[in-house]
Amino acid sequence: MPSSNTPSDHSANPIDPVSSPSRAVHETPLYYQSLIGLLKPLYRLQVWRRSHKNDNYQQEIDQRFGKQYPPRPVVNADSDKGVIWCHAVSLGETNTVAPLLDMLLANGYQIWLTNTTQTGFARGASRFAEQIAQGQMSHSYVPVDSPAVIETFLTHVQPIAALFVETELWANILTKLSQHRIPSILVNGRLSASSFQSYQKIGAVSASMMKNLSLIIAQDSDSAKRFRQLGASSAQIRVAGSLKWVINASKLDDQAVEDNRIYNKKAELRAEFGIADRPVWVAASTHDGEEAAALSLQQQLLSQATLADTLLIIVPRHPERFDAVADLIQKTGLNMARRSDGDMISADTQVYLADSMGEMMTWYTLANVAFVGGSLVDIGGHNPVEPASVATPVLMGRYTQSCQSVIDKLAEVGAVYQPNNDFYCPIESNGADAQMAIDDQLKANKKSSRKKTAYNREDAVSIYMQLETWLRNLPLAAQAGQAGEQMTIQQQAVLTRQFTMIEDAIEMSSNQDNL
Repeated sequence: MPSSNTPSDHSANPIDPVSSPSRAVHETPLYYQSLIGLLKPLYRLQVWRRSHKNDNYQQEIDQRFGKQYPPRPVVNADSDKGVIWCHAVSLGETNTVAPLLDMLLANGYQIWLTNTTQTGFARGASRFAEQIAQGQMSHSYVPVDSPAVIETFLTHVQPIAALFVETELWANILTKLSQHRIPSILVNGRLSASSFQSYQKIGAVSASMMKNLSLIIAQDSDSAKRFRQLGASSAQIRVAGSLKWVINASKLDDQAVEDNRIYNKKAELRAEFGIADRPVWVAASTHDGEEAAALSLQQQLLSQATLADTLLIIVPRHPERFDAVADLIQKTGLNMARRSDGDMISADTQVYLADSMGEMMTWYTLANVAFVGGSLVDIGGHNPVEPASVATPVLMGRYTQSCQSVIDKLAEVGAVYQPNNDFYCPIESNGADAQMAIDDQLKANKKSSRKKTAYNREDAVSIYMQLETWLRNLPLAAQAGQAGEQMTIQQQAVLTRQFTMIEDAIEMSSNQDNL
């Protein structure tokens, strides 16, 4: 990535807060400012310990501490609306906000994207590689929450607005934005009960952050209520739904969608892979512990005479675990084919290791049922909308705090099964014995406690029963998948809603500045 020699190397005029009309600025409490000053050198040491062996270590230090930044995005005279700074903490937030950034770019804005974590930074760099190369977008690590560093960053970037994704807020940053009359907008805002309690412990700091925000676009009414309790006014808050409903496929998946290979040719795709008549399920975005659980479930399925030809596709979340998962599969004795080796799926393949990038939507489309990972172990759950969007019913464990509202809506129409989810309404099966059994299990599950363990075996038992039910009755699974597809289509308007709210906030701020 190219970088400029000085943070202020750009053609725009420096920020001048004095020239803007007076607005209320809620100062960050002095104790917080003092604490940040004390922690700043410790934070730098932490970054050194974590990153000093990386090739881009100096770049990371320079960007976090305001020494050097990439050039600002290239201004297009025909469509320039200004630079919007968007901060997404890590990989999940970057994926969530990506479709919104695509829409902003398409409508004439330039973007400066920042991330906190290295995984988030890597995802931002790969997801927007083309836009960064073309100069539509610039990309860096987020500046440390120190007034001097933030001042340097803002002077360089010259944003017309700042977007923060979901929950991550920093008090000094918001104060500086307020001082410079730059609207700050929380997009896809989510505040869980546990996060709310954490923010309550620093009440004065939280109150200053809430009051300095120009707009809070909340995912749901519960989050909106908690933002108000922290000090935001009702006039600041809008409820718009979750951006997690919007599909954020990789570039390869995007091309597949454009070619209609995914959405309109499900049967043809299964025939292409030679699995047209087999029951197929995918364990996707899996973490350590979940592959072992999936393999155990697969062995149980294969022991059933009517499901002896079932195929399991495993897609680990992190590429660095591909080899370890391959070793794990081999130890089970199940017949494995591996994508990276160019192996074909044959009649005797029992497990297919999809150790590739950019093909997730393909695997979701091939499957009759999808288990979405990060949910059987305490990760927070990955987004179930991708399989739902291609009419594939979904199984998830109980650890889904990062996307629970989405899961609940899909559960209501029978498209997602999750142990202990009271919203789940199974698709009727015309009195099928298998569905009666799963209904009995659901009633038992609702009475069971939510034990917080690294791997919940009770969940695995319940998930197996639902998996077996759907694979034995593929028309029933197809009905559940179609219900999820329809729900996903209905929710797509959330992207336009949040985009419109952002534009309205920017326009309102501009009009106030021109008074």
